[in-house]
Amino acid sequence: MSLAYAEDRIDDEREPLDLVTAVPRRVRIQAVPRPVDLEAAEQAGRLFLRALGIDPDAADAPDLARTPHRFAAAYAELLSPRPFDFTTFANREGYDEMVLVRDVAVQSLCEHHLLPFTGVAHVAYLPAERVVGLSKIPRMVDHFARRPQTQERLTVQIAEALALNLQPRGVGVIVEATHSCMTLRGARAGGAATKTSAVRGALRDDARSRAEFFALVAGH
Repeated sequence: MSLAYAEDRIDDEREPLDLVTAVPRRVRIQAVPRPVDLEAAEQAGRLFLRALGIDPDAADAPDLARTPHRFAAAYAELLSPRPFDFTTFANREGYDEMVLVRDVAVQSLCEHHLLPFTGVAHVAYLPAERVVGLSKIPRMVDHFARRPQTQERLTVQIAEALALNLQPRGVGVIVEATHSCMTLRGARAGGAATKTSAVRGALRDDARSRAEFFALVAGH
C-alpha cells in the first residue's frame, strides 16, 4: 500500500469520465475509522497530571478541574483527520504552466513528544488532463497533518496523495515548520525552523521546472 494511504481510504465509485466534459470528478478521502474513548482519555489525563505532581482536583486550584476533559478533547481533535472530497475538473483549456498554492497553514503533532509543530506548506503541480479545485490542496495538507507525524513523512504524504489522485506531470511540496519539542524543551532552540521538500515527476526530473518551483517559493 502507498505510504500516503497506510492509514487512509479512498472511496471512488464514479465511472471514468470523458475528459472533455465539465463534470467534476470527486474522490472521497478519509482516514480508516478508529475508536476514540474520550472518557478513558480524560481519566488518563487526570492520572498523567497527578503523576507529575499536579492535582487537578485540588481545592485551591479550581480551574484545573476541567483540564483533563479539555486535554482529552483537544488531542482527539488534533489527531482526527477530517474526510473531504478531492474534486478535479477536466483541463479543457489545456493549461500547462505551474500552479502554486503558497503559505498553507500546517498544524500537526510530533510523534516523538506529542507536542505541536506549526508552519506553512507550499504546494505546486504541473497540470496534465485534470486540474484540482484549489481549496482541496489545503484540505489535503490538513488531512495528513491531523495525526502523530514527522515533518518528513507529512511532506511526502502530501506529494504522493496529489500525484496519485490528480496524476499531474509533476508535483512539488515544501513544508517549513517550527517544532515546539525543539524550541520549548531540550535544545530550546528558539526561532529554529525546519524545511523539508518532496518533488515528483517533471519537478524532480526537469531541471528548469524544478528551479522554477523553488524560485517561486523562495520569492514569497
